Amino acid sequence: PHTSSSNSTQRTMLDVIIALVPVSIAAVILFGIPALLVIAVCVVSAVAGEAVFNIAVKKEQTIGDLSAVVTGLILALNLPANVPLWQAAVGSLFAVVLVKGVFGGLGKNVVNPAIAARVFMLIAFTSTATSAFPQKLDSVSGATPLAELAKDNPVNLMDLFLGNCGGALGETCAVALLIGAVYLIVRKVITWHIPVAFIGTTFLFTLAVEGGNLETTLAWVLSGGLILGACFMATDYVTSPSTSKGKLIFGIGAGVITVLIRFWGVYPEGVSFAIL
Repeated sequence: PHTSSSNSTQRTMLDVIIALVPVSIAAVILFGIPALLVIAVCVVSAVAGEAVFNIAVKKEQTIGDLSAVVTGLILALNLPANVPLWQAAVGSLFAVVLVKGVFGGLGKNVVNPAIAARVFMLIAFTSTATSAFPQKLDSVSGATPLAELAKDNPVNLMDLFLGNCGGALGETCAVALLIGAVYLIVRKVITWHIPVAFIGTTFLFTLAVEGGNLETTLAWVLSGGLILGACFMATDYVTSPSTSKGKLIFGIGAGVITVLIRFWGVYPEGVSFAIL
């Protein structure tokens, strides 16, 4: 879909990396060195895995397009700071080798590599990959907002906006995610259609479920991986619609499925499953 653009794949991926810098910095500030290690391991494993795979199948080297860096970074932001590093590495290798490389590389993968890897880890490493939700970390105490909301406990909206709460690395600081999303829209890397349709549908459906309680609904919207998923994962060029109408339908569908999983599913978060 981006072949008509003047930007190269590398430039597009670089823009995504730049857009993810604010939330990555916020994650390190909130969770400390463990967050930095998770990010580093995911990115290095993704790049190394793609390089070795290309050598093994005698394919032209593609790590220079930075897509592996983006995959590793997005996967890291979907993981808790205390996930075992070897599991983070396995997740990155699963993404770049099995989900992308085996299908022919960037542009030929049928699902988003980072999302597929996230779901794979939720299933394969349930006790550790999902520990971000109820896990207490030294720098952020208490259960995650989604866990609190599921128990009908109040959640401070400002804490959610600034990131003073628990969760996966990329879930906690809404303002950092929104800064990155605005950058991508201004740079015309993405359009507003999928993020607005996704987040808007989630908001309206949740508002109905919550009986019109605006504050609680906003807490649901600012919690979990909704903003990260809507702005950085659902907008993936390869696996999202290329027409405006298609993007709106895709975003609405993902929003509906997210709310269904959040309120009636077995997982506390449904964004990755909904996009997939």
